[in-house]
Amino acid sequence: MYKALALLLLVVQFSSFANDKTQDQLEVEAVVQQYIDGTSKGNPSLIEDAFHSEASLILSHPKKPFWQVSVKEFARWFESSKTTRSGYILSVTLDGDIATARALITVAKPVKKYVDQFLLKRFAKGWQIISKSATQIDTQQKQAQLESAMNKRVLFIASSADQHGKSTLPTGTSFSELVEAYEVFIDSGYQVDVVSTQGGKLPLAYINTSDLKHKQYIYNQDFMYLLANTLSPEQVDASQYLAVHYVGGGNAMYQVAENKTLQAIAMQVYEKNHGIVSSVCHGTAGIVNLKLSNGKYLVSGRKISGYPTEFEKTDANYYQQFPFDIEETIKQRGGKFFYGERNQPYVQIDGRLITGTNYQSSKGVALAMVAEMNKMKRLGTL
Repeated sequence: MYKALALLLLVVQFSSFANDKTQDQLEVEAVVQQYIDGTSKGNPSLIEDAFHSEASLILSHPKKPFWQVSVKEFARWFESSKTTRSGYILSVTLDGDIATARALITVAKPVKKYVDQFLLKRFAKGWQIISKSATQIDTQQKQAQLESAMNKRVLFIASSADQHGKSTLPTGTSFSELVEAYEVFIDSGYQVDVVSTQGGKLPLAYINTSDLKHKQYIYNQDFMYLLANTLSPEQVDASQYLAVHYVGGGNAMYQVAENKTLQAIAMQVYEKNHGIVSSVCHGTAGIVNLKLSNGKYLVSGRKISGYPTEFEKTDANYYQQFPFDIEETIKQRGGKFFYGERNQPYVQIDGRLITGTNYQSSKGVALAMVAEMNKMKRLGTL
């Protein structure tokens, strides 16, 4: 019992440490985002305002090993509003009144990809960029991967709840389920975005610091930044995704199933994009209310898996907080519920609806999704 409580405390402490932001971090992110917006929208004044007046930019040039450009000169390059640039922040590191930040910048036509590195300092008037450099990822292999990934995006759907129902029992999104699926998609050339019910930091659970893969991703700045800066449902452009993937963890029972915006996103991906809806473990709670355009439940008449009633501790406090039982609700909606043995992976594939029993099934679900998406691309149905 003591070890279990200690592990739970470690998870809660780590989740809070990894996701909570200071005011300085928020301000640094705002400055870097201002730079990204200025270059994306062709607004030189936004760019100049993000930099200190005496800042220097050290850029790449085929004939100039040390190419230094002034802020004003750099900003003038973006005077036209016709730009195909976009970007997002990868990481921010604070050290007193100094900060570093990294951003991934993509140019659509012709396809190019850059990693921008910023050095910022806090002045009396606030944070400003004092130096910037960038490197272009321009090998043929990386170029091909980028062009491919631009049309290969998967959206993870998770809950922002950090307590079970109205209780004080802590809960969160399963770290294993995030890591296992994310790794499969990234290794297969897919881009992953994460949306949560409230956006922002994602509460995490079941982190095992003795697990080598967990440890690898705990110290992966890009991955952890993604989890600390999830999209809100209103920020998602559903037309950009080939699949949605409902991630489990105890908190998946709350806020997700009833969210109308998330429902609309999932059904646009499924019906208009001809994409995939998937879930794993308690993530299956998120799909119970999804309806097709004809008014029928998506799960009706379909083979579905998720965390079964048999594996739940139905007399435990956490279960008493659940708004519904996954297996029971799937059956009420006309679905056929299947699951494997406890602690063994089990994946159920029913066309473009792919589900798994438990966290051990996360990798299998992701692999099945990749196989199905690749097949649909070959057949021209995506």
